[in-house]
Amino acid sequence: MRNRFLTTALFPATLALASCGTSANGESVAIPAPMAGTAVELEEGSPFLAEAYIDLDEGWGIAIEPTTGNLLITEKGGTAKYFNPATGTTLEVNGLPEVAYGGQGGLGDVAFAPDYAESGTVYLSWAKADEGEARRAVAGKGTFACDEAACTISGLTEIWQQDPAIESFGHFSHKIAFSPDGQHLFITSGDRMQQDPAQDLSNNLGKVLRLNLDGTPAAGNPFEAEGGVTSQIWSYGQRNLLGIDFDAGGQLWTIEHGPAGGDELNMVEPGNNYGWPVRSNGDNYDGRDIPDHTEDDGFVKPAIFWNPVIAPGDMVFYSGEMFPDWEGQLLVANLGTMTIARIATDAATGTATEEARYAFPQRLRDIAVAADGSLWVVEDTPDGRLLRLTAASAE
Repeated sequence: MRNRFLTTALFPATLALASCGTSANGESVAIPAPMAGTAVELEEGSPFLAEAYIDLDEGWGIAIEPTTGNLLITEKGGTAKYFNPATGTTLEVNGLPEVAYGGQGGLGDVAFAPDYAESGTVYLSWAKADEGEARRAVAGKGTFACDEAACTISGLTEIWQQDPAIESFGHFSHKIAFSPDGQHLFITSGDRMQQDPAQDLSNNLGKVLRLNLDGTPAAGNPFEAEGGVTSQIWSYGQRNLLGIDFDAGGQLWTIEHGPAGGDELNMVEPGNNYGWPVRSNGDNYDGRDIPDHTEDDGFVKPAIFWNPVIAPGDMVFYSGEMFPDWEGQLLVANLGTMTIARIATDAATGTATEEARYAFPQRLRDIAVAADGSLWVVEDTPDGRLLRLTAASAE
């Protein structure tokens, strides 16, 4: 019999206990502290101590297993790794889908289900080939289990897809989040570099979608009565959404790439239209102007925008003891600027302020908060690494 929790029995008993996870019966279980990694040099004055652990080939998504603190990491080319920080062991993952690799397409996000301790369910997103040169993002779920030799996702079933498929290798988005009550699945669906679909409610491109955990449209969505893919829509008028998370108060936020300028963070409410491609604080890549947001344009303005861009890869709201002054603030891992931006958000006003920006040696694709408050970060290159960030002041 394959045991999802076998790795906890393999931990050396002498390791210090750093934090806690959740067992299948809901009880708290101790998670061993990570072994030491290889030191990574950061700029002077950085609040972080950085250590590198394993090599990654275009790492994309990272999820922390709630029962063990181990990491499941996707690589864009269609592979995944399961890493035990306490022992340094890495296992291959079988049962992954065939992906349409190229451009921005490939294996995408990964997330453990809210009831993972009982169900063993894991969610994935990826780019899938369609007829001819068409591609679409899809999401699926299956059961995750490991033994001493490897891990497997069994029964992987597609539960959602972008509609329509588009002849483009860009703007899949396909980031995954769960509502704070664990009852709903949120997926970001990019505009596939077509722009106009973001304002068209007959498709699910350029949108945030709210679904049941089985991928069906959730009751209470703003366009529920329209049926079809329209009933999936939670918000629209969005471009290439590469970060989605809920703050401590349960408010949903997303971050997206703008065109030439105009990356933006949005506080997402049901039925809101965020303006793309009619409004943006950036311009088209060919130099054509896009009107900026104004107070009376009828669209929801971003909480904050960046021009020049930060090129966000993903984001997470921080909660933990390692960086107590950052509690409730947003951390954004950035690609083009190779930074982590720290942002204070205000759900009462729908605004945000960038507090600081910290430099790194490589592009950053994904970021996650461990139970002990440290950060796990994935570098976005063929020779990338998995990094752990702890507080410099702890030394």
